[in-house]
Amino acid sequence: MKNVVSTLKSILAISSPTGYTIEVISYIESLFKGSKLHIKKTNKGSLLISFGENPELVITGHIDTLGAMVKEINPDGTLAITELGSYPLNSFEGEYVTVRNTKGKNYRGTFLLNNPAAHVNRNIGSDKRQLENMSVRLDAEVRSYEDVKKLNIEVGDFIFYDTRFETTNTGFVKSRFLDDKACAAVMIELIKEYAKSGKKKNIGFYFSNYEEVGHGSSTGIPASTKELLVLDMAVVGEGCTGREDAVSICVKDSSGPYDFTMREKLRTLAQKNKIDYVIDIYPYYGSDGSAAVRSGYDVRVGLIGPGVSASHGVERTHEKGLEATYKLTKAYIENF
Repeated sequence: MKNVVSTLKSILAISSPTGYTIEVISYIESLFKGSKLHIKKTNKGSLLISFGENPELVITGHIDTLGAMVKEINPDGTLAITELGSYPLNSFEGEYVTVRNTKGKNYRGTFLLNNPAAHVNRNIGSDKRQLENMSVRLDAEVRSYEDVKKLNIEVGDFIFYDTRFETTNTGFVKSRFLDDKACAAVMIELIKEYAKSGKKKNIGFYFSNYEEVGHGSSTGIPASTKELLVLDMAVVGEGCTGREDAVSICVKDSSGPYDFTMREKLRTLAQKNKIDYVIDIYPYYGSDGSAAVRSGYDVRVGLIGPGVSASHGVERTHEKGLEATYKLTKAYIENF
């Protein structure tokens, strides 16, 4: 799993909030440039890499992450934000950020509660963490709206949160945005393996770029697709069976049940290959598979992924969960 973790580290280093995935998509495309693979970018910027022109099995995962945009420049030179995707603000409070201005220049900053000094704000512990009470403090000598404008920072500029990527000697992988770059890393390494082996498989890999706002795989899936296997983070938490060191086979989320035939095939393959797995239901979750079905694709959909603790927050998974996801995806490909 060292290759998967290394690839994961590389793509996490490229900021890619929903709406600004051009850099990471270009990076993934560059990994396979000059190969005999079929590479196609959709009009809205997602990426399909396939081993034939008409793949019948498509593996999909999303490369977009949570993030923010500048909503307003405040009179004191701080920046009000709007969320890209949905996340608990208390989890992101105090996180270092990068603000990309209209000219492509980056400025550093910190996402904070307004009036964040404990020595002057006696209500700092009880103040509600909501967008109206929080802002980005720029690491620049700015004290006014005019000062910020001189930096060419505008409403609509992207804000990237730091990932804080770290691995431990106990096998854990910690970082923001393991949802869903952990699975994107698995996909990249599977493409490399099959490209190297020369096996002729009627499969494709689709990296969607708007999943966090609900329409990632609503377009871009080849018309030849019969089965769509979604790789996305699995839920770990109260009421769910997911574990960081296993792969979850999701049978239902908030959008409804997943394909029964695919789920049972995944279960059988996991058992046959002695892959550590759980069956689970996710209460507040929707996937690229949900988007594809809602858009009218006549495809069967399955959903698997490594357990991720503290989803949409300070996330963590384990190398064993990544390995189980890799092995189960490969087994499904081999038995398609």
